[in-house]
Amino acid sequence: MVRRPSLRAALTTGAILSSLAVLPVLRTWAMQWGSTEAELDATLPGDELTPAADHVVTRAVTIDAPPDAVWPWLVQLGEGRGGFYSYDVLENLVGLGIRSTDRIESHLQDLAVGDRVHLAEDLALRVATLEPGRALVLAGLPEDDDPGAEMPFRFTWAFVLDEPAAGTSRLVVRERYEYVRRSAALVVEPVTFASWLMTQQMLRGIRARAERPLPTPAR
Repeated sequence: MVRRPSLRAALTTGAILSSLAVLPVLRTWAMQWGSTEAELDATLPGDELTPAADHVVTRAVTIDAPPDAVWPWLVQLGEGRGGFYSYDVLENLVGLGIRSTDRIESHLQDLAVGDRVHLAEDLALRVATLEPGRALVLAGLPEDDDPGAEMPFRFTWAFVLDEPAAGTSRLVVRERYEYVRRSAALVVEPVTFASWLMTQQMLRGIRARAERPLPTPAR
């Protein structure tokens, strides 16, 4: 006699299969959060550094402030600098020691191509592209003699500003991974949702800071 599966087993199996079917949709949503089709298709500064990228993530946000009000917040990104304007508590749970500032720090505004921007104390990216008010590209390339050289992939992290209408900004953030070793996918793919979690909050954090009214000068 063949036993028929119980209703509970059938429902459990259905829920598992439904969850697995939704995962690719969630993955795509997380990788493209906030971006338009035009932004996904656009060639951005820094793309040329990883021309054969295996994994590309593009996220974006609209900010009710002009690019010159957003740019200073981007320039001071980094551990030991202005932080990442994301979930400091989560970053510090893994010992990163991140503190995101709520003000523009004048001593952190001098950034140049070739400078190092730390993601953590022992992991840094170099400034590959710097177009004031327009684009900041950080790169971790194995051929560079820097702390990021041990990564199994070539990596770029681009922050690009556009002004779709007077007084507003569109901030597009793109991550590109070009695998150097086959094992790279085992590192990159599992962090897609963690990357989304931290990046969407970073974009919201930058937006909130840039949109905040400037203090009225004392008379």
